[in-house]
Formats: sequence, C-alpha cells, structure tokens
Amino acid sequence: MKDYLTQQTWRLWDQSVSGLTQSPLESFAADDTLCHLVGQGMSAPTIRTWVHDSSVVLGIQDHRLPFVHAGMDLLKQRGYTPIVRNSGGLAVVLDAGVLNISLVISEQEDRIDINAGYDIMVELIRQLFPQAADRIEAYEIIGSYCPGSYDLSINGQKFAGISQRRLRQGIAVQIYLSIEGSGAERAKLIRDFYEISLQNEQTKFQYPKVRPEVMASLSELLQEELTVSQTVQDLQRIMYEHSEQLVVGGLQQEDMEQYEFYLHRVFERNKKMLAPNEG
Repeated sequence: MKDYLTQQTWRLWDQSVSGLTQSPLESFAADDTLCHLVGQGMSAPTIRTWVHDSSVVLGIQDHRLPFVHAGMDLLKQRGYTPIVRNSGGLAVVLDAGVLNISLVISEQEDRIDINAGYDIMVELIRQLFPQAADRIEAYEIIGSYCPGSYDLSINGQKFAGISQRRLRQGIAVQIYLSIEGSGAERAKLIRDFYEISLQNEQTKFQYPKVRPEVMASLSELLQEELTVSQTVQDLQRIMYEHSEQLVVGGLQQEDMEQYEFYLHRVFERNKKMLAPNEG
C-alpha cells in the first residue's frame, strides 16, 4: 500500500487547547472545509488535533431514538452538551482527556478505498504509541459505544474509534483517542443515555448495549500517565519526520468564506435535528 503518511508538505493545525471553549460543531465545519480545500488542491494535506470539553456527539441514528429528548436532558443534567453530527456513527463522549485527530488527504490522483483510509490512521496511531504498537488491534469491540470494525483496542478494551468523512475529493479520517481519565466512566454515561432514550422499546435499528468494562483510556491500559498535550507534541514530531516541510497554522483568510459556508450548514442541520418536534 502507498505510504500516505509521507507527504512533501503537511499542514498541522492544533486546536487541542483553543477547542476547549468551542462547540464540536465548529470542528465538523473545519473538517468539511479542509476536505474541500485539500480535495481541490487548494491546500496541502492537513492533520488537525482538536479537543472539546463535556460534549456528547450523537449520530443520525441516535437522533431517531424514541425518547431521545429525555436522553439529551439526562446528558445536560450531568453537565454535557449534546449535538448531532452530520455523518454516520453513534454517540461518543468528548472531554478534556479525549484527543481527536483529523487526517485530511486528497484522492484527486489516487482512489483511496474506505479500508485504506482507516489503515492510514491505524498506522499513525501505532507510530504514535510505539510502546504498544504490537498490542493495538483493530476490530469491533462488542459492548463499546459507537462500535465499528476499526475500533482500536488493547486486550479487548477499546480506547479509540475511527470514522471517515468524504467531500469534494477530500478524505478526513477522524479518530477519537481516550488518553486520560476513565474509559468506563465515559461508557457509563452513554449506557445511561441509551437506557433513558430507549426505555425498553423495540426499534428497527439495533443500538449498542454498552458494557463499561470493555472501554478504557490509554493511560489505564498502558499504566502510564499519558497526557493530551504530550501526545500532541509526539504527533507533531512524527508528522515532521513524514514530510519535507511541516507548515504549522490554521485556515488562511482566503479560506474563511468556505469555512463560514460549512459552519452555517453544520449549525443549521444540528438545530433542525435537535428541534423538540422532531424525532
């Protein structure tokens, strides 16, 4: 397989601190903008690191839960802001101990299939945590929240999930990494959300029966005091090694029109999804 991690130029956009005071919706708009810019050859391939505090990102299927508004009320009572993302997947927890990485590349020259996109991120995470590289496995962890075939785990305990967003010949491969804190506590929150949102009703879609014991943070799994900030520094070093030029910085002034377009679209869609008379 072609080494997509190695590029002549990588752009690095770190929002691991600034994102704490922003809505995750801003991150989804940023990734859509990057997909557009990178896919259309208007920007170098970009890696973006982002962290948001006390949010639960729901998927489209979560929005269809029979008592979803009761579930969202529960999340708010526990100090979490619920939002609905504009792509697939199911509910995930974001907080200050969860690092998200978006790796955005173009498929203008090469058609990159879905699995290849996932494999790029798996390889990056193995390089990011060399002390655990041979123990990191990618397969679906039953009982985890937002389960998928590219769940990353060690000894059967999930610490990360990967998704993809494709737009205008750009591909954003996104991962959430539980670095600090308790994976089980995050899982309990999502378990309770589903219990309240389902209330034992039968649904066509099979929602996960979350088992907190199958989820953990990397700090717990590796028995090391890992931090989000150190992981971001390690990632920057790796991207420097994988490029001839590493450009650090966010969107340029000329990119802002695209960003405003995608930001408006994301916020409007979320507003519609969360309307009380919906679902």
